[in-house]
Amino acid sequence: MASPQIPLCVDLDGTLLRSDLLLESFLGLAGRRPLEALKWPFWLLRGRAYLKTRLSETVAIDAASLPYDQRLLGLLRRERALGRRLVLATASPRKYAEAIAGHLAIFDDVVATGESRNLKGENKRAALVLSYGERGFDYVGNSAADEAVWRSARRAWVVNGGRGLVARARAVTEVEEVLPAQASGVFTWLRALRVHQWLKNVLIFVPLVMAHRVAEPQLLWQTIVAFAAFNLTASSVYLLNDLLDLEVDRGHPRKRARPFAAGDIPLAYGIAAFPVLLALAALLVAVTASAAFALTLVGYYVVTLAYSLWLKQIVLVDVVTLAGLYTLRIFAGAAVMGTPPSFWLLAFSVFLFLSLALVKRYSEMRVLRKTGKESAPGRGYRGEDLALLTSVGTASGFAAVVVAALYINSPDVSKLYGSPEWLWLICPLLLYWISRVWLLANRGEVHDDPVVFALRDHGSQIVGVLALVTIFLAT
Repeated sequence: MASPQIPLCVDLDGTLLRSDLLLESFLGLAGRRPLEALKWPFWLLRGRAYLKTRLSETVAIDAASLPYDQRLLGLLRRERALGRRLVLATASPRKYAEAIAGHLAIFDDVVATGESRNLKGENKRAALVLSYGERGFDYVGNSAADEAVWRSARRAWVVNGGRGLVARARAVTEVEEVLPAQASGVFTWLRALRVHQWLKNVLIFVPLVMAHRVAEPQLLWQTIVAFAAFNLTASSVYLLNDLLDLEVDRGHPRKRARPFAAGDIPLAYGIAAFPVLLALAALLVAVTASAAFALTLVGYYVVTLAYSLWLKQIVLVDVVTLAGLYTLRIFAGAAVMGTPPSFWLLAFSVFLFLSLALVKRYSEMRVLRKTGKESAPGRGYRGEDLALLTSVGTASGFAAVVVAALYINSPDVSKLYGSPEWLWLICPLLLYWISRVWLLANRGEVHDDPVVFALRDHGSQIVGVLALVTIFLAT
């Protein structure tokens, strides 16, 4: 057991905090004021300390919502209860460090980066030796840069480091405590990539199926490749969106568990992964040899990026954009075929997916209201908008059924189906499903993502099977 007279100095980024405040602040600035974020190279020219200080002056953090390492936090509270002096010693800006120290209320002092000195490695060692003397403190760290501090520390605590780091710490001082790294597993990455959302991209196959050209091997293969490219592009956007939405996600009852918001995956990994996914998608686009599909995919990425940065903050513009992105997937499938998409199909998809986008916003607002919040962080909706969202959403869903009915009665149908009268059964199925989704949303039983809801809901699965049987009978 350590002596209470020996202060315990604790690193922040990657140690006490399962994140990196430099990256957090930069991503926060990029998400709110992307043009101002372009200034970072010029700030960096004046030194890393100046860059951190400017970011801290521009971007505020919510210390209460940050992902702390609860294992270490528990040990620190134990040490504090024993009367030990705790010092937060971090390379993060003093403004952030003091906010965190104030929130946790366990630290006696804060040593942090100022505008002229980046308190990392040798600089941190010198500052701690000046305050507490050589071998006059114990130090908790997580990276190779902390080896310099451990050389002057009496004892070391190694947190979230591998065996190599533990060995390096033991080479310079006595190691008292080791908290192993919490690795990001495959399933954590699958959640970050939102693989379940790839179901949306099945819409790429809709033009192929509606044109009854699934039996053409070359066209089917190109559509499968296009589907894979869309999946990679979508996951790239999801990663970027989650990186830019850290603070908003942490204020949401369910989204706070997303891998980046919860600190389950380092932010640096996400920043590296999203352009790699985009590059792989570009390689697959080359395989399709379709310039029209390439342009559609570029359009999808640009619109989605605009949505992540700006459009999602504008009331109703956000849901119209989401509906447009669903419809853009149908455009992509038609582009692979080299034929323009059907007017009926586009009109149907716009109304249907606008309804589903409104279900998403309605469900999010309903959940937030239960937690006592009357407005959604980063969104323009308020609790009083729920009634309007319901009326517009149901009207849009029923409009999609009307479009489907008009299509079934059009001359185009008789050219594709031998018994088109069977298709009329799709209308009551759609009416039932849309009405049921909104009924369950009103009861608070719909996940804030309607795609996830449809995948898990038995009623939706039955409706889907019946619709497929109806189409088969009509064919």
